[in-house]
Amino acid sequence: MDQTTPDEHAVVPFLRAGPPPDRTRWEGWQQWRKIRGTFVAAPRLTPAEHQSLSPRRRALHDLHRTATHVNMRLQETPMSARVANLMRGRLQNNAVKFMPGTRDGLMINGGGFQGKTETACDAAASFEDVWREVHHQLLPGPTPGTRDVFVPVAYCRLPVRATPKGLCKAILNVYGNPHPGTLDDLVRAVRDAIRDHHTTALLIDDITRLRLHREDDQDTLDLIRELMDLNVTLILIGVDIPGSGLLRGAYVDQRTGQWVFPDHGRGGRHHAATATQTGRRFDMVDLDPFDYSTPAGITAFLDHLAGIEDQLRLLRSFEGMLTSGETPEYLFGRTRGIVGLLRRLIEDGCTEAILTGEERLTPELLAKTTIHLGNLDDLDPGAGEVPDIPQVTVPPAKPRRRRGRNTVLDDRGNRPAAGD
Repeated sequence: MDQTTPDEHAVVPFLRAGPPPDRTRWEGWQQWRKIRGTFVAAPRLTPAEHQSLSPRRRALHDLHRTATHVNMRLQETPMSARVANLMRGRLQNNAVKFMPGTRDGLMINGGGFQGKTETACDAAASFEDVWREVHHQLLPGPTPGTRDVFVPVAYCRLPVRATPKGLCKAILNVYGNPHPGTLDDLVRAVRDAIRDHHTTALLIDDITRLRLHREDDQDTLDLIRELMDLNVTLILIGVDIPGSGLLRGAYVDQRTGQWVFPDHGRGGRHHAATATQTGRRFDMVDLDPFDYSTPAGITAFLDHLAGIEDQLRLLRSFEGMLTSGETPEYLFGRTRGIVGLLRRLIEDGCTEAILTGEERLTPELLAKTTIHLGNLDDLDPGAGEVPDIPQVTVPPAKPRRRRGRNTVLDDRGNRPAAGD
């Protein structure tokens, strides 16, 4: 007779079925949008409670703890809040404009692994959550026999070697549309897809892969500007946009503080008649790493560490494990305040803590942990997408306790003479 308890055969709820969602396809974006923030962390157990589990349950719990550490929720920082608020405001303002013409875009600038993509995608998904609640008031019902897919947000990545054709194909892949053979037909198909699917926001990641010393890159940038005529808000995401050459030919409007790209056009085959003769305008916002040189910056970093600490499920963790003593300064030195590097260090450190039985994070344990950036095949080091990892691995030296002085021969003062 099977003596196994009922939940022994239950489906493990914290494991993913199938590959992760591909946000560059509308189906994958919808899957990610709906499940984001729904992961259920492992329960907190004491060492005694953990030891009392059966070997199988203990192994499952350890796997759940590992899943918890690598699926920590996206934490808002003062830097990401500034970016997200500006982006959500821009999307909402542009979405409710009635007049035709270009929509002001947004450029999100920052270093590699600083959370630009996740911040932008989360802000876009939050906007879509609201926009989908009201879209039935703006759109007719489904038409039988047609493919009516509402795609308010489209996210794609610029190919490593950017060309107008490559960008068009990346955008069409979002909708699952076929690729026409000629560039003119590709551009026409992109414009039709954005209109037909009522796309309000178009996010183009890795924009600084455009080098602009090649004619294809310059034509690709011109095509991106022309897409602003489609009543769509362009969100361009890239590493070191000011230093990439992407802003060449643009200027800052002193009245609005926005970057303006003049509508002169290069006359390429894809260049279509624009709806207006106004410049293409972008705001640029920086997503910076944490700053450890000011009281406000230190406080923000400590708050972030406290949020991470609250999500950890190490058996010997304690309040202040990441925020007290020399640990915050050590973590900042290892990561330079870059949230992506900090996340990887904590993930790998937790794995090491579980495997060794240490079950807590200390500078000494983290000093033995190498920061692994994972699969970098889809990143372009030449565009700054792979950050330099600080080589600081030595834990902070603990202050040596001063040895007490031998006081045996000290004069104690007026002691009574022997025999008194």
